[in-house]
Amino acid sequence: MGVFLDKPKKEKESESGEGNGLQYALCSMQGWRVEMEDAHTIRIGLSPYLKDSSYFAVFDGHAGDFVSKYSSEHLIETILELWQCDGKTEDESSEKVLEQSLTDSGELEKFREKIIEGFLKIDLNMRDLPTQKSGTTAVATFVTPNKIIFANCGDSRALLCNNKNIKFVTSDHKPYNEEERKRIENAGGSVMIQRVNGSLAVSRALGDYDYKNSPNLPPTKQLVSAEPDLDIIERSDDDEFLILACDGVWDVMTNQEVIEYITSRLLIYSDLKKVCEELLETCLAKGSRDNMSVILVKFPHAPEVSADAVAKEAALDSRIKEEVEKMVKEFGDSTTLNMVCEGLQNCNIPDLPPGGGIQSKLNLIEETLDAIMPDREEQRGAGMLSSLPVPLSMLRQLAQEGDNPEIADVDADDM
Repeated sequence: MGVFLDKPKKEKESESGEGNGLQYALCSMQGWRVEMEDAHTIRIGLSPYLKDSSYFAVFDGHAGDFVSKYSSEHLIETILELWQCDGKTEDESSEKVLEQSLTDSGELEKFREKIIEGFLKIDLNMRDLPTQKSGTTAVATFVTPNKIIFANCGDSRALLCNNKNIKFVTSDHKPYNEEERKRIENAGGSVMIQRVNGSLAVSRALGDYDYKNSPNLPPTKQLVSAEPDLDIIERSDDDEFLILACDGVWDVMTNQEVIEYITSRLLIYSDLKKVCEELLETCLAKGSRDNMSVILVKFPHAPEVSADAVAKEAALDSRIKEEVEKMVKEFGDSTTLNMVCEGLQNCNIPDLPPGGGIQSKLNLIEETLDAIMPDREEQRGAGMLSSLPVPLSMLRQLAQEGDNPEIADVDADDM
């Protein structure tokens, strides 16, 4: 924690696919961090018994990648084993019985309970493995034919968009939240600089066993709990897309900004991987210093590519290139990326991607500069950190990871 690279690693892991009436894509990027600690799981068709249901999850590891990787490989299996063995005889565990059961409210509630039990069980199982200091947040969704089940443990976040509005969003588990603070204090801990005992920035996580050592308390009452919040939301024909992402995205973009940005990109690209990749590039340019992972799940009602939107985007890109060329002509070899970004900020260019702004065009700006000034020695990939306002959340993060914790408690009104 607190150690960064000289320049971000922008290589990406991406994949996409479809099934059960859904299209999906994933993208992850190491960014400024020294190690990549994120992990993920995507499964279309949970098992032979739940073919019409799908699972998507993002795990944001910290202090190492063991817990995040282990959880990505074993959490869903742990939950399914608990579900399939829940008092059913061999005859009752038929494909037909299980396939129909999630449409029954009573069976759905049992499945909900098994998700919670699965989180707690895998956390207990990992504790018996060779000593690990790492931990991970986890946000998962189970998409059934008529429901979406959200399971959240930590500060990764899932958001469901319906008609360009937030239909549902998970709540982050931060130590300074009142309910979380009470549990921490009841377990003998404290919240300092918005962290558990002044150290851990999340109050619920898998792993982090140094915070789960009170012998007289159950797992759900420890300083840090592995118990997820569970919410079951009805699907509707107006649902557009589902986003799961680690806090490296949410640190620099609000829920509404992400919705607006994704909506605008779906009008431009049919390739969901491209949408996810550009989202992470935009977050990097906005100042995210963390690993970043995002899963985008597209429902049938999602926006489709628009010829008008594609034409507007092409005109926007041309305008940006022209402005960059003008600045290079004016300033010559002294032109820098930061100088160009500041100049473009002041141009009030219309039709920039909503939620993304000029930051979403950093790659285009750099490519244009490289074409005009191929020998420029300026460090590439440093983003816009020095030329655009740093988000309040990023100031807090940098303060908490550095030597100036006083900034960590600053309020937006003080900025």
